[in-house]
Amino acid sequence: MAPQSLSEDVANQRPTQSKSQIAYHWIKERIARQEYSPGYRLVLSTIAKSLDMSVVPVREAIRQLEAEGLVTFERNVGAQVSMVDDSQYRHSMQALSILEGAATALAARRLTEDDLRKARDINERMIASLDHFDPSLFTALNQEFHATLYTRCTNPRMITLVEAEWARLGHLRASTFSFVPGRAQESVREHENIVRLIEIGAPLGEIEKVARRHRAATLDAYMVHEHPDETLGLPTY
Repeated sequence: MAPQSLSEDVANQRPTQSKSQIAYHWIKERIARQEYSPGYRLVLSTIAKSLDMSVVPVREAIRQLEAEGLVTFERNVGAQVSMVDDSQYRHSMQALSILEGAATALAARRLTEDDLRKARDINERMIASLDHFDPSLFTALNQEFHATLYTRCTNPRMITLVEAEWARLGHLRASTFSFVPGRAQESVREHENIVRLIEIGAPLGEIEKVARRHRAATLDAYMVHEHPDETLGLPTY
């Protein structure tokens, strides 16, 4: 399939979005796809021309991305995609563990039978993919699974924070599972446990704790593999 043109890309944006939000999502998607790789210089005038808008909303978008840590700005250098820092990955995983655990618990009572069925279907696809393991596909399905559980969170700010950390992870690591593929089998089993707890109406504190441990276990597996001499990880809850 031929790649979507820039004009089509922009045309598909929701009309309710401001120009700065259109620019924000446009740039962010290219960072997530690593079309704009770490260190890539973001020339505001070029982006503005591609989007057929002035530099002002592009500058606003860059500031928002800078606040999220995806972009850095230096005087006399300009804006560029942030370089990958291993400690940033750890920090994002730690933050996501807490935020996503809380968001999942806050969403639990609002999830329908269809939501839980969808989550299980996604998890089944993840299990089926283990025989011919594709870390990127597994990660995409993993994100879809968790989004199904947390997007009914009663706190919209929490959802925004969770999605910001997912975006940062997409920039920092294409897939954790490429480093620790064995973690994938454990992950799908933990997914089923999270869904089961929601289904039986378990206490929200227990749901949050299990969801948090699930994310922490992925970070811990990465740390053991990449930094066996270090003990930095999430605390045991």
